[in-house]
Amino acid sequence: MKLRYALTLGALGLAGCATPMPAPVAIRAPQPAPMIVAPAPNTPILKRKIAVGRFSNATNYGRALLLPGEMDPLADQAADMLTARLTDSGKFLVFERADLGAVERERDLQMSKAAPLVGVDALVIGSVTEFGRKIEGETGFLSATKRQTASATVEIRIVDVQTGQAFFSTKGSGTASVEAGEVAGFGSRAGYDATLNDKAISAAISDLINNVVQKLEERPWHTDILEADGNTVTISGGPTQGLKIGDQFRVERPGKTIISQQTGLPITLPGDQIAQIQIVSFFGQGTGEGATARITTGQIPREQMRELVVTETR
Repeated sequence: MKLRYALTLGALGLAGCATPMPAPVAIRAPQPAPMIVAPAPNTPILKRKIAVGRFSNATNYGRALLLPGEMDPLADQAADMLTARLTDSGKFLVFERADLGAVERERDLQMSKAAPLVGVDALVIGSVTEFGRKIEGETGFLSATKRQTASATVEIRIVDVQTGQAFFSTKGSGTASVEAGEVAGFGSRAGYDATLNDKAISAAISDLINNVVQKLEERPWHTDILEADGNTVTISGGPTQGLKIGDQFRVERPGKTIISQQTGLPITLPGDQIAQIQIVSFFGQGTGEGATARITTGQIPREQMRELVVTETR
């Protein structure tokens, strides 16, 4: 009994002398600073005015069935698809010019003040240069397969309506196919699939559309001055062409145009910037839109405003 009492007192004494351990504290890892993403530069998408003109079928496919003067459906498909892709890109004002096969007539539209149609910056002309269909199949003891394939090549060129020069050309190719088979009399039997023609031409247009868009965007957007009065300037163009309030543009005096002895083509020397303007408001609608701007630097002589060009700042 005495021994047990002594052991108990000893244990209590040791417990009283023990150093208490601090309670564990959770330590949070330092959090990384939030990433600040710089806003993308607000570059306006200025829509050039373009037109899709004549499209032709340069192949023999389906031409034997056409009457004299009848439109070729293969060429119409290619023109319609290209027009739709350019319109859907949202980067251009696309005008119909299927009836205007000559560049000279397009130039006359721009020179005539009473012309009912709008003059454009570039004319797209093209043709279906290759088109074909083939049917392949394999027949076994109890099975058979049939594969239909259509292939097309579309070539286009872009013409400067001021000079008539084709300054860019490209082509695209595409194929489309469908396959069906049967085993021991069961399965699908493939008849003539007319939609393969559409799909092959659509694939060819998709193959070339990026090159067309990129080349058209390389040409600088420009417009003319309608009126200049003191510090206020009115110009052609508005939201339909992609202009926004706050956009800034250069006002240039065009350089001298010289006929090259090498090519016989006119070459315009670099112009001089005489002022810079900023858009403050719009008026009108559709193709009759205009914009009011204020001059931020330089000055615009009223007597010279018809000779000046407003162009995008790059």
